[in-house]
Amino acid sequence: MTAFLDALGALHLLRPWILLLLPVVGLIWWRVRRRYTASVAPPKGIVPHLAEALTVGADEGRRLHAIDLVALVLALVTLAAAGPTWSRVANPLLAQTAPLVVVLKVDESMLAPDVPPSRLERARFKIAELVERRAGARTALIAYAGSAHRVAPLTEDPNLMKAMLEALTPEVMPVEGDAPGAALELATEELAASETPGAILFVLDALNAADAAAFVSTGTDGGPPVLFLQVAPEGAPAGPLAEMPSERVIRISADDADLRRIERAAASAYRAALLGDERLDWDDRGWIVAWLAVPVLLLWFRRGWTMRWSVLLALGLAAGAPAPARAGVADWFLTPDQQGAIAYRQKEFARAGELFLDPMWRAHALARAGKYAEAAEIYSRLDTAEAAFGEGMARTRNREYRPAIAAYERALEMQPEFPEAEWNLALTRDILDYVETAREQGDTGEERGIGADDVVFDNEDERGAETDTDFSETEETPSMETADQWMRSVDTQMGDFLRQRFLQEQSTRDRE
Repeated sequence: MTAFLDALGALHLLRPWILLLLPVVGLIWWRVRRRYTASVAPPKGIVPHLAEALTVGADEGRRLHAIDLVALVLALVTLAAAGPTWSRVANPLLAQTAPLVVVLKVDESMLAPDVPPSRLERARFKIAELVERRAGARTALIAYAGSAHRVAPLTEDPNLMKAMLEALTPEVMPVEGDAPGAALELATEELAASETPGAILFVLDALNAADAAAFVSTGTDGGPPVLFLQVAPEGAPAGPLAEMPSERVIRISADDADLRRIERAAASAYRAALLGDERLDWDDRGWIVAWLAVPVLLLWFRRGWTMRWSVLLALGLAAGAPAPARAGVADWFLTPDQQGAIAYRQKEFARAGELFLDPMWRAHALARAGKYAEAAEIYSRLDTAEAAFGEGMARTRNREYRPAIAAYERALEMQPEFPEAEWNLALTRDILDYVETAREQGDTGEERGIGADDVVFDNEDERGAETDTDFSETEETPSMETADQWMRSVDTQMGDFLRQRFLQEQSTRDRE
């Protein structure tokens, strides 16, 4: 019902001047129907009740006539031609739903076991489930305690989000405390850098009373709406959260009722954001109104209403119609891109990637299907900043960090004001630096504390004999790891990576 009311309030006509035909349709209907409803003078010399019974067609004024259906069809077709719409066409590189910034409280109070297994564990489980349900939507993650830090930028990759989410514990936070105000400021900045405004979700057990005033006017002063998912046992006092509007505070539940409320609020924010973005084209929905005329047209063949020339016209259109180039009934009515769009909305991304002819949509669908190498190949052939950005995202997910950095740099060359590309470039550089550092430490043994104090090369004068020594593998000798095993070991060190990054960020803030 909420979506219907939002659509009704946003109703817009692309070609309103076509509605001038409605009075013409009404005039034709009135002129024709008047013939059926014109009163007939009663015959003389017969009493009125007998004259009414003997008059043929006396009840014509109460019957439905063919002109009524014709006028209805013409009116519906006119409305369809006027181009009614209530939404805009979204950019394929942007989310199909509202961007959402999830802010997680990570302090000692979240370790309480009154919401088993603990408040923090339950919160992380809910966030992971929410990200999984929002497949295709961009979600960012921010953690806060005494300071706030960006864990992951707005991304559509749930695997990246989950890996960092599991590493969040109070130990990785550089400052103890409870500073939701700093987290709100950081989340607002994250959404401001996005082309499509969205919503902010705080996942916490309680709101610090000292910062509660900063949340009272959020969502009503033009800023993004802020929701609260309270992770606390049933009956726990709401505290400052009781001062917030009831529709913004959601108590965590054992089922997915809380997640459904969050999704509805985020979707409402996305619809409002699209309507206000003048850069996007309106999505013409006239075809929906045109289909409403089809059941009415079926009544045209009611006995006594069928017109002979209509049958001849239908046969002529069928004979003159060109043969379809491809087999399949869908090809008669829909273009390949339209079929791909339908498959994309149904989240059949692999099939959509095969149907799309538009290279941008095709690459985006393949990336969503997990075929990152194929998507990056298509993106690389397009000479736009959005395509270079898409190539960088595909190569990052495929762990091709150096080509991804080059793609982000190319996107910034073509469009210097591209905040998403700037952030992804910085993040990919950090990941590459961390991966190479971990690899070097693993090669030299420094990570295990057995690194050499100095490296000395003998036989500098090329004297002596070359010898081959067989080092048999023992229990003390570490075996060589495969690439997958090594990458899993890097993933397990995500906590160390976040701790070092948060410390560096906090040190920079202290110096400023």
